[in-house]
Amino acid sequence: MLQVMRPLLFLFLFSLFLFPGRAAVKLPRLISNGMVLQRGVKLNIWGWSSGGETIIISFNGKRYLTKADRSGNWKVILPPQQAGGPFEMLIKGSNEIYLRNILIGDVWVCGGQSNMELPIERVKYKYATELASWANDNIRQFLVPDKFNFNAPRQDVDEGAWLPADEKNIYQFSAAAYFFAKDIYEKYKVPVGLINTALGGSPAEAWVSEEALKKFPAYYQEAQRFKDRALIERIETGDRTTSTNWYRQLNEKDEGEKNNWKDWTIPATGHTATGWKQMPIPGYWADAGEASFNGAVWFVKSFEVPASMLNKSVKLELGRLVDTDSAFINGQFVGTTGYQYPPRRYLLPASLLREGVNHIVVRLVNTSGKGGFVPDKPYELTTTNDTIDLKGNWWYKTGAIMPPLPAATFIRWKPLGLYNAMIAPLINFSIKGVIWYQGEANTSHPNDYKELMQTLIEDWRFKWGQGDFPFLFVQLANYMKPVTTPQESNWALLRQQQLNTLSVPNTAMAVAIDVGEWNDIHPENKKDIGSRLALQARKLAYGERNIVASGPIFRSIDYAGNKIVLHFDETGSGLMAEGHTGLKYFAIAGADKKYIWANAIIKDNTVIVWHDDVHHPVSVRYAWADNPQGANLYNREGLPASPFSTDK
Repeated sequence: MLQVMRPLLFLFLFSLFLFPGRAAVKLPRLISNGMVLQRGVKLNIWGWSSGGETIIISFNGKRYLTKADRSGNWKVILPPQQAGGPFEMLIKGSNEIYLRNILIGDVWVCGGQSNMELPIERVKYKYATELASWANDNIRQFLVPDKFNFNAPRQDVDEGAWLPADEKNIYQFSAAAYFFAKDIYEKYKVPVGLINTALGGSPAEAWVSEEALKKFPAYYQEAQRFKDRALIERIETGDRTTSTNWYRQLNEKDEGEKNNWKDWTIPATGHTATGWKQMPIPGYWADAGEASFNGAVWFVKSFEVPASMLNKSVKLELGRLVDTDSAFINGQFVGTTGYQYPPRRYLLPASLLREGVNHIVVRLVNTSGKGGFVPDKPYELTTTNDTIDLKGNWWYKTGAIMPPLPAATFIRWKPLGLYNAMIAPLINFSIKGVIWYQGEANTSHPNDYKELMQTLIEDWRFKWGQGDFPFLFVQLANYMKPVTTPQESNWALLRQQQLNTLSVPNTAMAVAIDVGEWNDIHPENKKDIGSRLALQARKLAYGERNIVASGPIFRSIDYAGNKIVLHFDETGSGLMAEGHTGLKYFAIAGADKKYIWANAIIKDNTVIVWHDDVHHPVSVRYAWADNPQGANLYNREGLPASPFSTDK
């Protein structure tokens, strides 16, 4: 063995003598096994090595040479390739890197905030019947890690890999992006690569480069402020300390924790223990006669289990809870969720339930605002054949009252940080285009959103250097409680800004006004979102000029006495009122801009709007609300009209 090792050791030492300090060739994480490369365009293959080193790339029967610059940066430009694969690639310098299972197809950057980020895992129950047929090795995702950097654009991401949409990995795919890719693949049978670079809660300004941010002095100055790493550490340390102390004090004060209320049971005749009250679930304790307070409240309910549900897989659904829950059944912990947005779906051990009376206990911690069980969500126990409805009266008792937990400073959402860490490392990678689902985080300041988005789109196109690649985006879905009278709405204002963004060349918008949920900022219907984005891509990016890809888009206005006539683009084979009822959610105003609900009819592919009390109408709004439930102007292809205002 020693005789074998000596020659190897000699060769190793000799190589160090010949090549002192030589750095191994290194690739960015995007250039890796399983990657999808963009068809039909020049392709950048790049990386790092020792300064001046010769790099040889062998791919698809050809060899390409380049030499690293003094700093060790190198790039090879491959000629356009046709769709297909799998291929292999050899990168050779002082070391060799062998890449396998490469596909050539179409690559889409998938950007935005939580509704783009939201994974299939969150919607798997909604689409359970389709799950078995989802697997497709020709659809792959690269998930960019959630990072920020204010000081400089990053050259690479810290982690990530190209993963296929198989039964193991598909649950981590962006749901909206996957449904988009699925439609594109089924139409063109071309591999689709998704670069998922989205972060929940992020505003548009976080995704814009430093140079482009100079158009917005306030955002630019804020970005400069957060270049101070010591400032970031002080803020993060302060936020952690505040949160830790708040929860420590809560747990110390919580009578339910001290007295083990998770084991509480309720006699069949009712509950008579001191301090316990009843309230209807779902609901909020502030609406049940309690003062509005924050802290911990314990909820208890008994329920009857039939023999048919025993020793089976049982799912507990607790809708949405504000904010943090811990759930127990018959004294045994069954699940917890740390913030208010995810749906609570807990799978129970098969032996946990017993025939007859069982008890569920929920400890609910609320840090700010109203705490409770969000209405119009499922609260039940289910097996394949049985359902136990948990709605109705629950017993509850306050465990601890606390002051509101001060809001944390979400540094990662500050201007510039996400561009530097999550976009800059991607810009050498050739793409087909971008799909974008974002805007909720900008509804507090909607008036600059069109300028922000135009800047972002132009900025990304300049950085990628691929001309005006297609940029497809989703308009905000309907959200929050419907209203009964016309009123102002920041969500409507932002939708108008999104509509105005269509003036940017080579952009398209998927309207989502009919797929939202009033009580959930993350609607589960991502299939229609993906399909509508795919329709827009087919027309804009793939050249199917004759398809109808959009619902009606307001174009112009005419005045006819006390009536206003509205003209639209994208009418398809004709306008219609969905549901075959009269048109709804049109409002009209005179010079005083006081809007009232209006009459509206379709005539000759226009919409005529009027109200007998408005003799000299000036403007019209359609679907102008946070949640314009019932807005029903569509084209006959079944695509909804975008909300709009005719105000200048």
